[in-house]
This record gives sequence, structure tokens and C-alpha cells, in this order.
Amino acid sequence: MFKKKFLIFLLIYSTVALSCFSEEYKQIDLKTAMDIALQNNLDIKSYKMNVDIAENEIKIANRLQNPSISTYWNFGKAGKGNPNQLGLSQMIELGKRTPKKNLAKANYKLTAEEFEYQKFNLKMDVAEAYIKLVVAKYILKKYEHQQKFLEDLLEISNRNNLSANKTDLDTIEAKIALNQIITEVNKTKTNAKTARIEFNKIMNVPDGKYDSFDCELTNSGDVISINIPNVSTQLPSFKDIENSAIKNRYDIKLAEQQIEVANKKLSVTVRQKVPDIELSSGYGYQTIGLSDDNTYKAGAYLEANLVNIPLFYSYKPEIKNARLEVEKAKTDYISVVNKAKKDVEIAYEEFITAQLNLNSYNDSILRDSEELFNLFEKTYKIEKVDFATLAAVEESYQDLVVGYADALSDYYTGWINFLRELNTEDFSFNAQKL
Repeated sequence: MFKKKFLIFLLIYSTVALSCFSEEYKQIDLKTAMDIALQNNLDIKSYKMNVDIAENEIKIANRLQNPSISTYWNFGKAGKGNPNQLGLSQMIELGKRTPKKNLAKANYKLTAEEFEYQKFNLKMDVAEAYIKLVVAKYILKKYEHQQKFLEDLLEISNRNNLSANKTDLDTIEAKIALNQIITEVNKTKTNAKTARIEFNKIMNVPDGKYDSFDCELTNSGDVISINIPNVSTQLPSFKDIENSAIKNRYDIKLAEQQIEVANKKLSVTVRQKVPDIELSSGYGYQTIGLSDDNTYKAGAYLEANLVNIPLFYSYKPEIKNARLEVEKAKTDYISVVNKAKKDVEIAYEEFITAQLNLNSYNDSILRDSEELFNLFEKTYKIEKVDFATLAAVEESYQDLVVGYADALSDYYTGWINFLRELNTEDFSFNAQKL
């Protein structure tokens, strides 16, 4: 009775769990995932708006001042012999529009570089999340295979016991092992679901439900279509690739552009000392009642004013701050370059370590371990080895498979992180001058 209830529970649980995990999610490859994210990711759309705003700022900086319409009226005796006026005034900035426009252009270029950086970062985030999802599903598949194996062993043991009309130690141990592996399957199912949720979170596409393909992990990048060095490749030292490794860094480009922005801002600040001209012109007239000779008089007027003369305030604090910002931007640039080299070196060393770890697993080790496990399984079925021995071999084999998957995951993610620090999607050690 216990056996029947237990098997019914397993069937119901497996059906429910499978239906929960196989909701309507569309399986896509990594390249498609990147394309969808770039086109529809909400964060990227927001950054794109920043670029559009910066482009409009160029037009704003280049604008002309709007004119003003003014009138001047005289009433009563105060207006006797004085004209009424209706005219137009225009403020003309001297030497200010061009520096403002250049500053806006520099800011636009900075914003555009930041946008490209965010797009690159998104692609790397998608790649990393995709790898983690593939690995999580791969490990789940291996644990489910182990569960199926233990279920088969339990069935064999029960069948043997039924024919012998007894319950032996193997059956008890099989049930315990099966319960333990069910717990592991539950954990790995949760891990796989979480990895898929994280993947869709990175995608950040409205109403998007995406999943990775179910891949058999290998030590080549074909599984996720990335150009990753072969695990057996002898990599050059970091010193040999240092200069070429940092030439594409977005943070260095942004730091350079910050210097340009600071210089343009200094130019705008210095030009504040230049006075502006206000020109006014219009129509002037005297009515019959207000003219000295009781006749209507008409004419025009022209006025020019020099405004914002730096007599009492010459903008020295603003100019000093602007110069300090230039020096600060130059200092920040040097700091960014120094940190960039260290960040790339750290990513390089982590990838080298991941390569070494993965090399500890190779095809012969996995193949020999699988053959050993299959051999013990056959001998168990003909009752030449006990369940405890077979379970120990099987557990060792599964640990090896999961360890290999983890090492391969570290290798993939290590490479993605290395590319992230290089700020490039494609880097070949063989193409570098050694």
C-alpha cells in the first residue's frame, strides 16, 4: 500500500511540476535574445530618450533670443511735445551662441557614447543570464535522470523482494536515496525557474516570456554561439595583451569625452564676460492734441544698449571652477585608465582559473566514469553487487557531471566577464601581437 501511494504521489508531483515549468515560454537562441533585448528592452529605450534629449539641446543652445514688443504712451500735459512710441527690441548675444552649441554637441557625443555602453552591457547581461539558464536546466536534467534511475532500481528491488516474499536492506536504502534525490530535484527545478525569471528580468521586454534552448554543454562556444577560446588553448600573458585589451573600453572613451565637455563648458563660462547688445527700433508719433503746432507728426526711432557689462562682477569664481573641472576631468581620466587595466587583469586571471578548473574535467574522465557506473549498474541487476556500492558509484558519477557543468558555467561566464571588461563582443588572443 505504501509503495502504491508513494508512486502515485511521484506521478502527480512530476506532472504538476512539469506543467508549472513548461508554461508558454518561447525558446530562443542567444543572438535572438540579444536582438530582442536591444529592440524592446525598456531600460535601453529610456537611455535612447536621453540621446534624443541631448540632440534637442543642440538646437536649444543655438537658438536666437526672442524679440520683445514695447510701447510708450504720453497722457495729459506731460505728453505735450513728446512722442508716443511702438517698437521692437532684440537682445543680441556676442560670442556666446557658438560656445553653447559646441558644449551641447560635446554633451550629445557623451550621451551617445553612454547609450552605446548601455547597449553593450545589456548584451553581456543577456549572455550571462542565458548561460546560467542553460546550465541550470542542464543540471536539472541530470538530477531528473538520477531520479529516474533510482526509481528503476526501487522497482527492481521491489520486484525481487516480491518474488522472494521479503523486504531487504537494498529496498530501504533505495527508498531513502530516492527521497533524497527528489529533494535535490526540487531545488534544481527552483534554480532553473529562478534562472529563467532572471533571464526575462534582464530582457525587460513588456509581456516577454522567453526561455533558452535545452543544450548539452560542451567545452566549445557553439552551445551559445560565442567566440570562446578552446579549453586547451595556451593563452598569452596579460602583459602581452594589455594595450590591445583596453583600447575599446567605453569608460576610457567617456572619460576622454568628459575632458572635452569640461573644456567646452570653460569656453562658455569665459564668454559670459562679453557684454550683449540690445537693439530697439520702432514707430514714433505725436497726435494733434499733443504736438506743439497742433499737427500730426510721425517718425521712427532707433536705440542701442550695451548690457551685462562685467563692471561689478566679472565671473571669476565661475571661471575658476570651470578650469578646476577641466583639471578634475583630466585626473579622472588617468584614474579610469589605471582602474581599467586592473579590472581587465582581474577578469583575465579569473578566466585563466576557470580554464584550469575546466581542464581538470575532460572527455576521458567523464567517459570512464560513465562506463564504470554502467558496469556497476549491470552487475547490480544480476545481484553481484549491493545497492549501497552502486549508489555510491552513481552519486560519485553525478557529482562529477554536476561539477563539470559548474566548471563549464564558470568558463563561459568568465569569458563573458572578460569580454565585458574589454568592452568588445569579439576578442581573439591569436589576433594579438605576442
